[in-house]
Amino acid sequence: MDVSQSIKEDILKNQLPRGVPLRQAILSTRYGVSRIPIRDALLSLKSEGWLVPNGKAGVMIPDLNWTEAEDLYLMRAELECLLFSMAFDYISEEDLIKARYFLTELNKENLTLVYKGELNWLFHHTLYRAAERPTLQRMVEGLNKQAVRYLGFQYGPLGYKVRSQNQHEELLLLIESNDKNAALIFLRQHIENAGILLTEFLKKLNT
Repeated sequence: MDVSQSIKEDILKNQLPRGVPLRQAILSTRYGVSRIPIRDALLSLKSEGWLVPNGKAGVMIPDLNWTEAEDLYLMRAELECLLFSMAFDYISEEDLIKARYFLTELNKENLTLVYKGELNWLFHHTLYRAAERPTLQRMVEGLNKQAVRYLGFQYGPLGYKVRSQNQHEELLLLIESNDKNAALIFLRQHIENAGILLTEFLKKLNT
């Protein structure tokens, strides 16, 4: 696991402080590397939305909040359904085989939260890439990378993993049956239902 991935994992596990500047010297000691890879990792995480600016040149871990979680799932629902609609007629048997491979990997034990998030994205990416719309694809990928920050809740207290995996399987069956309309409706429900559950949970935490 590289430094960027290690920092992500520690953020998800609440092992790094939120709302205060992250010090490169402290991180360098924590992860046993020089400041150069730490600096590069922080810049990368900032570009992905995992970190936000603090002061003139510093960064910090932002608090998780329901409004951001809601924005993410609302944007994902619109853009992913659009991309999926463009891709649907061109999804190949090879794509479905790869998608099922990622589902199998997701069912393995002892995976890090970051890796689970990557596998979840790879599953969806495999279904969307046939659209061959790289600009839209990058936008959707960015939203998914930001959404991983909330995965600790979905795979933790919300216990959403099994439900999510079952829905992934059902989505593949709809694709195989060539039912585009039903598949589009189901994908939107898949994204929105998980987002609403997370948003309501976060609202309760803030009350």
